[in-house]
Amino acid sequence: MPPLELVANVAVAGILTGMVYGLLALGLSVIFGVMRLVNFAHGELMTLAMYASVWGCTRLELDPFVLLLPLSLLFFGLGYALQSCVLNRFITRPEHSQLLIMLAMAIVLSNGLLMLFGPDARGVSTDYQLDSFELGPLLIDATRVYAAATSLAATGLWFGFFRGTLWGKAIRACADNYLGALVTGLNVRRLYAITFGLGSATVAIAGCMLLLLVEVTPGAGPAYTLLGFVIVIVGGLGSMAGALLGGVLIGLSESLASLFMPPSAKSMVSFAVLIAVLLARPAGLFGQRT
Repeated sequence: MPPLELVANVAVAGILTGMVYGLLALGLSVIFGVMRLVNFAHGELMTLAMYASVWGCTRLELDPFVLLLPLSLLFFGLGYALQSCVLNRFITRPEHSQLLIMLAMAIVLSNGLLMLFGPDARGVSTDYQLDSFELGPLLIDATRVYAAATSLAATGLWFGFFRGTLWGKAIRACADNYLGALVTGLNVRRLYAITFGLGSATVAIAGCMLLLLVEVTPGAGPAYTLLGFVIVIVGGLGSMAGALLGGVLIGLSESLASLFMPPSAKSMVSFAVLIAVLLARPAGLFGQRT
């Protein structure tokens, strides 16, 4: 049995990492909740953001936190254009058409990154990557604290936008009743584009934060997409609070499992948590039965 102090340190690290996971899943959850679009290219978009952050850090010598605003704006524009020019044409088509277009997009992004950057893992170095905070018996990685705090702040902005702005309320109206939103005169296609743009901006922030914790490879996208789906289903489809809590739960369980089993078993633990949650609450922790 590992020492209690070690277990506590690993648990704190897992919770902090889980907050970044929650931000990763948040965009996926909102996109599905509003448009009922299953974004199978979500992980590839985050991988693209991670490589953009690597490029900015190595070529422009900018800190990932400095890159947050420009990258989020860039990815908002990318997501807005993608939804406006391509995905809006598939919203009313059969689900298999939506599935195929998103899978095709994921493959294009993944192979494009492989051609541009090669197969080697890339990471970034910062002046504070070895800093830590000492809190009694806990030795907390400062980088994880900064990444988790940024993820919480971004999540708070999401909540504020959807609850306190006219745009957010209009998007929620589209999610509740597509036909009713059309009848009342809302420009649903533009609101969908804004939603996908915001989801892409969120995944860009998550990518910048996750790059502080792990390296990135061109083939990492499917694993992040799968992780996002696990978190969203655990938390409840369409629930922002569920995405955050699901991310924390998965991050904590993976970290604690690393004390008892090899790192390659990490995914097994995530799916075990998924099965346990669905057995207890089939709609997820914050999901609503339909």
